[in-house]
Amino acid sequence: MRTIIAPIKDAKTVTILALFGTGSKNEHSRVAGISHFLEHMFFKGTPKRPNTLAISEYLDEVGGEYNAFTSKEYTGYYAKVTPKYTDRAFDMISDILKNSKFDQEEIEKERGVIIEEMNMYQDVPMMYVGDLFEKLLYKNQPAGELIIGNKASIKNMKREDFIKYYQGHYHAGNLVVCVSGKITKEAAHQMINEYFSGFAQRKPVKKKKVVEKQARPEVLVNYKATDQSHIFLGCRGCDIFDKNKNALNLLSVILGGGMSSRLFISVREKLGLAYYIRSHAEYFTDSGYLAVHAGIDNKNIDKAIQVILREFNKIKSEGVSAKELKKAKEYIKGKTMMGLESSDEYGRWLALQEILTGKIIDIDKKLKLIDKVSPAEINWIANEVLVNNKLNLAIIGPYKSADRFQRYFSL
Repeated sequence: MRTIIAPIKDAKTVTILALFGTGSKNEHSRVAGISHFLEHMFFKGTPKRPNTLAISEYLDEVGGEYNAFTSKEYTGYYAKVTPKYTDRAFDMISDILKNSKFDQEEIEKERGVIIEEMNMYQDVPMMYVGDLFEKLLYKNQPAGELIIGNKASIKNMKREDFIKYYQGHYHAGNLVVCVSGKITKEAAHQMINEYFSGFAQRKPVKKKKVVEKQARPEVLVNYKATDQSHIFLGCRGCDIFDKNKNALNLLSVILGGGMSSRLFISVREKLGLAYYIRSHAEYFTDSGYLAVHAGIDNKNIDKAIQVILREFNKIKSEGVSAKELKKAKEYIKGKTMMGLESSDEYGRWLALQEILTGKIIDIDKKLKLIDKVSPAEINWIANEVLVNNKLNLAIIGPYKSADRFQRYFSL
């Protein structure tokens, strides 16, 4: 088990985060969504706290925050409390992770909860379109499945599936425990040893590596009778280990990071085609992408797509100025520093580096790497990524065919 201790002198809280290196990309199709389903089951009861009320009440009564999250490559459980109640946070998180009962009756009840969560999520096209974009990129690979799974897999999972998945992935070698905030190193070490000892030692279960395969632009249309079309339009990028990811981050900011970005000005402010438009760079351990996310009036959808593609072409052909690049660098540095002010966000930032890459780069070094990126590197990554055969468009709106959109993809 790897541990990270990050005291913050002036913090008012302590956060305990247990992060496991497993997520939906580790699943087989028959049990798609089991990582997320299992996350729910950890809050259903242990011998010490026999039901959900006993678990939740333990930190509610001291004003603590606690939750869990599942992604494609990791699953995390955290509690955030005032320093006075640090023991409680350790006790609760370690108890549910080591001693959950996975009761059959609770599994049956939770099936319905998860299906309703699925329905809710898919009713929000602004959120759901990102999942469709990843489905378009990765097709029938685990990376293309929804984190939440599908209704068939959720309905058919058995208790033994949960036990097998838990034993395969929830062990010491696949766990990072991070403690951040108002705590000393000595106290943190003592509590980690007291509460998190006892996890089994097993060999990690390797996930299948993503296969990147695309010969031409692709479009995925999801019909929904909406007044606004929601799109993800972008290209395959690089993975989290790639040395060019800092340049790709900056390219994303220049295109759609903030209200002075190129796309915000050209699509929203000058033409009034969209309410929201932003760009997004995503990195996994074995793949990545750069995409523009926007909500557009249906009557403007064709024009908006053309304008976005025109901005792609423009940045490829004309590059970026030193002034624009400097603004993007300061944007990233400012957002990064502000995002790490709280004990939970700082702890999560550290733990995610460790679980995904096996290496933690401190904030000063990260910001220096951003500063080193040159305009020539931005130009190179734009011409490397924003190419015709890597283009993908996922769209939710009142469209029954992808044909009308295919004609725009000729960068």
